[in-house]
Amino acid sequence: MALPLAGIRVLDISQVMAGPFCCMLLADMGADVIKIEPPGTGDSTRHSMGFRLKGTDSPGFLALNRNKRSMTLDLKDPADREVLYALVKTADALVENARPGVAGRLGMDYQTLRAINPRLIYASISGFGQTGPWSQRPGFDLMAQAVSGVLSSNGLPGMEPAKNSIPVADLGAGLFSAYAILSAVIGRQTSGEGQFIDASLFEAALALSVWETTELWGTGHAPAPIGSANRMSAPYQAVKASDDWFVIGAANQGLWLKLIKAMGREELQQEERFATNANRIVNRLALIDALAPTFLARTAQEWIDALLEAGVPAAPILDYGEAVVSEQAVAREMVQMVPHPVEGEFRALGFPVKLSATPQQMRLPPPLLNQHGDEIREELAAKGLLGSQRDRRQAS
Repeated sequence: MALPLAGIRVLDISQVMAGPFCCMLLADMGADVIKIEPPGTGDSTRHSMGFRLKGTDSPGFLALNRNKRSMTLDLKDPADREVLYALVKTADALVENARPGVAGRLGMDYQTLRAINPRLIYASISGFGQTGPWSQRPGFDLMAQAVSGVLSSNGLPGMEPAKNSIPVADLGAGLFSAYAILSAVIGRQTSGEGQFIDASLFEAALALSVWETTELWGTGHAPAPIGSANRMSAPYQAVKASDDWFVIGAANQGLWLKLIKAMGREELQQEERFATNANRIVNRLALIDALAPTFLARTAQEWIDALLEAGVPAAPILDYGEAVVSEQAVAREMVQMVPHPVEGEFRALGFPVKLSATPQQMRLPPPLLNQHGDEIREELAAKGLLGSQRDRRQAS
């Protein structure tokens, strides 16, 4: 069977993370994603990171651009802009992540492209959105984490601000944009028209702060850093065994009772400050202090085995080197080998969701810069939207 998004064409005029991640998700589901890059340099992520595998493209670029085709266009050049307009006539969606106003100066804003293709779904991802007093600020994940509250609530109490090492604003904006594009594609079946999607890193980070804003509005106090603990239940965090740290998740009353029984600490249920989940949250530090001596009596693996046997969620804390080779990651094919014309073969993260009837595939390796430029131009020529390569050579 064809992949779910087969027949959908997406123009990826974005760089770095949020836009490329969004477009890669669509490509994985079968969309024909054409990555349009500046001549000579390409996506700036091709040159990021301080290490390489074999070729000149950074591992960061390779991680975000599988299943795409690449062509270069200088959007300041009228001839290349005409190629873009020809592509727009064939496209279902376009994703760009320039600062608000830049697309208009390049002649590729929504109103201009909508006149060419009224069915076009145009997604613009920026730091702070198209409107509001911060709209013209440069937007990076760190800034979005800082002003959304994420940075203030992360890390350990009393320590310097700690950002989430996973770029939640960037990746969140990419995920939300993919969801919006697919929603607009479905809506177009009824309306017959595309629409403009305004996404931002700031709103993505804030929208993911569900527990934190719940605590703010429920208590009247801004959430403070609580390390590995959880704002909605306790104990739900990392604890120290005799040899190492591990995590437990007694996320409801039933699991709490199973936990203290497995620990031989049933007397704790008789203490009012630990009797309910609400009480345990308020007294979280005292609760961990009470449990700590018992956890120190056995190794982490002994506790994990005992708690899992008792039906209490528990797990070791793996580093990434351990996580990607874990038996679960292997069973779920979360690391795949990707063939590449320059790299030979490299490791990449697999597909995080699995479709039973139309499983995703590594159809195309991350493209070399302009690898598919001539191919795409010939496709446009075959549709009568662009002169053939022979015509272009004669014109030049």
